[in-house]
Amino acid sequence: MKTNEQTPLAELNPETQKVNRKVFMKKHDTSVKPVPVEGERNILITSALPYVNNIPHLGNVVGSTLSADVYARYCRARGYNIIYICGTDEYGTATETKALEEGVSCQALCDKYNAVHRSVYKWFDISFDYFGRTTTPKQTEIAQDMFLKAKANGYLLEQTMTQLYCEHCKRFLADRYVEGVCPVCKYEDARGDQCDACGRLLNASELVKPRCKLDGHPPITRDSNHMFLDLSKLQDKIEKFNAKVNVEGKWSSNGINITQSWLKEGLKPRCITRDLKWGTPVPLAGFEDKVFYVWFDAPIGYPSITANYTDEWEKWWKNPANVKLYQFMGKDNVPFHSVIFPGSEMATGDDWTLVHHISTTEYLNYEGGKFSKSRNIGVFGTSAEETGIPPSVWRYYLLSSRPETSDSMFTWNEFITKNNSELLNNLGNFVNRAIKFVLAKYDGVIPQANLSGESEVTMIKDVNVLLAQYNDQLENVKIRGALATAMAISARGNQYLQDSGLSNSTFAEQRGKCDAVVNVAVNLIYLLSAILFPYMPEVSENISRQLNAPLRRIPDEFSLDILPGHKLNGSAYLFTQIDEKMEDIWKQKYGTSAK
Repeated sequence: MKTNEQTPLAELNPETQKVNRKVFMKKHDTSVKPVPVEGERNILITSALPYVNNIPHLGNVVGSTLSADVYARYCRARGYNIIYICGTDEYGTATETKALEEGVSCQALCDKYNAVHRSVYKWFDISFDYFGRTTTPKQTEIAQDMFLKAKANGYLLEQTMTQLYCEHCKRFLADRYVEGVCPVCKYEDARGDQCDACGRLLNASELVKPRCKLDGHPPITRDSNHMFLDLSKLQDKIEKFNAKVNVEGKWSSNGINITQSWLKEGLKPRCITRDLKWGTPVPLAGFEDKVFYVWFDAPIGYPSITANYTDEWEKWWKNPANVKLYQFMGKDNVPFHSVIFPGSEMATGDDWTLVHHISTTEYLNYEGGKFSKSRNIGVFGTSAEETGIPPSVWRYYLLSSRPETSDSMFTWNEFITKNNSELLNNLGNFVNRAIKFVLAKYDGVIPQANLSGESEVTMIKDVNVLLAQYNDQLENVKIRGALATAMAISARGNQYLQDSGLSNSTFAEQRGKCDAVVNVAVNLIYLLSAILFPYMPEVSENISRQLNAPLRRIPDEFSLDILPGHKLNGSAYLFTQIDEKMEDIWKQKYGTSAK
């Protein structure tokens, strides 16, 4: 992704530009806080709030923040009115556990890791409108308001729970403080809230041979009063909502299937309070020592983070007639977004903007196994930068391997191959060959041309078929497929240059033909800069600089908007070759499952 350091490109020069200004893309200005506009496409985008207590690995990144970023950038490049919201999920047992491990306060831990997350996403070029956190007064205000409204509407009930209590720690053990044998698959290290082996959601009391995670002692049982969200009363509403939105929002099959399995089993009252100190306080007499549980509290982070971004947050979150909510996550987060959070919203009686589309991924694994920070296996957000490979190459690889319908596997061999063959030899070769030719033979100035030749007409027709497919795929959040289509458009450009025989002799002997090829090729490069922008924004900006043309919007049809007389700015390499020997070096540094 590095430009040619010997001849750095100048800034865009409006005086030498001849470009159709109607196609320019509006620059993303984070100082402007959009509000929904009636009659426009207003899209609210969220990515699953990452737990603050760890560093995201590549699977975390592609499963939520990066995928949402592609869709957000696509929407902006189409001129839609959007905001993209995310932040760290900071309350609960996971934070308490990590803080104990590191010997710091919960707040200090959150401050430390929120900064780490921000740094990672900034490096990956994630274009949030706002990245916040859940440990704010707005979170308390909105969560307590929703709780009290749900209670007033009869959707909460109080029950006594038999909980695990560690006499050694002198505390009730929240689910994440307990490990034991899964009652379903017999996995020996199941967590108290979920089994990582079979994916089953659990209550800690269901574990066989439970043990305190903090000291290994077997806990005893004690009773404690808690509040439950009565999802059984909301089942009909949640079922009707899902039946409608699964079709209208064109959900992927895994999102639908996971949700249906919950609904078919029958929804039951779900505990939404816990005996913890680090969390949103429960505004109820007798519950002063309890906080809201993550199942209820964390998704409320979406509106509360939005409220910290703009005072007009309700125009996004309580405006279902004018706003569509798109949410991005790994498959393990689906029930919280398709059942529990919509159920919580419905329970309030307010007119919430409910989810329209859930985009889910399966798991990205690493070199035949799973990512593991403790065993130094896999690439984590902070280590991607260490490789010296630019963010756009990482973005391309992750998105081209996005686990949309089944698990996918990161391998260094494939990573290097995709850079050298797909990016360098396909995209990089096409852009560099065409621009260098125009600079050498036309002094960088686009000539007048007759574009009625058969090869030009066929070329434009073929590109339009692919462009329509690309737009359809991204409108339906088929992120991996749309990237493949974008690269097919680049390959069609390479084929066009090859078939036309673009060369010095073509320029000397078939000038009219050469002029046409140059015109079409440069304009196709301009189109590529637009359709690649959601995936590799740095590359798009590099191309824009070479073309001396501002970033363009993603169109419905391929049009020739760089006009005769326009002068290019210069050439630069988009990609650099990665030495195949680096595979063994990186494997050794970042581990393998066989290690």
